[in-house]
Amino acid sequence: MDIFNNSTILIVNDIEESLNLLLPNYPLHSIRVIKNEEKDEFQIAQANQAIKEAYIASNDTKYLFLCGATFRVEAQNALLKILEEPPHNVVFIILVSSKNSLLPTIYSRLPYKNLKKSIVKDDIALDIKRMDLKDIYNFVKENQRVTKYEAISIVESILLKVNKENIKLNKDELDVFFKSIRLLELNSKPSNILTYLLLSILERENNK
Repeated sequence: MDIFNNSTILIVNDIEESLNLLLPNYPLHSIRVIKNEEKDEFQIAQANQAIKEAYIASNDTKYLFLCGATFRVEAQNALLKILEEPPHNVVFIILVSSKNSLLPTIYSRLPYKNLKKSIVKDDIALDIKRMDLKDIYNFVKENQRVTKYEAISIVESILLKVNKENIKLNKDELDVFFKSIRLLELNSKPSNILTYLLLSILERENNK
């Protein structure tokens, strides 16, 4: 993975995996990783920690890695000033799962690079017409750690697969897909939504 010597937003699939690739490229004594150890959301406590760390003087360049699948709005607001006018020798590297989870006022201040790789193919490995409960369980288990944006992509891929297999859906059945996407946008748990969607399709196929 590239070395980033200027403050940058990195949009990645997996925060921990990206950190493991990035950190060996930097002097160990110059690195500070700030993240929420209890959940994947960067909150105000982490923002305050980042600000405090940034103002600790250092003769060498200090790299602050701010990590979260999502960033709480108040945390972002707290970071605005220091991102715009960082202390001397401080570089902020923000690792996040989606640009959409950052306020425009944040990503307008820093350059960003999309390092995400597509983890979902249009032709997903799921036989819609022949799937059973075991198939659904295994599929959801394989995708239980996806972000909400990746889950939305999976829902869209399932719909493409349905169309490809010439499965005709009525309005109510199509609404299940749109409702699933809406629930994901509202931060519902991806595994719950994927289970709900696939069980709905299974029920439809069984009732044919």
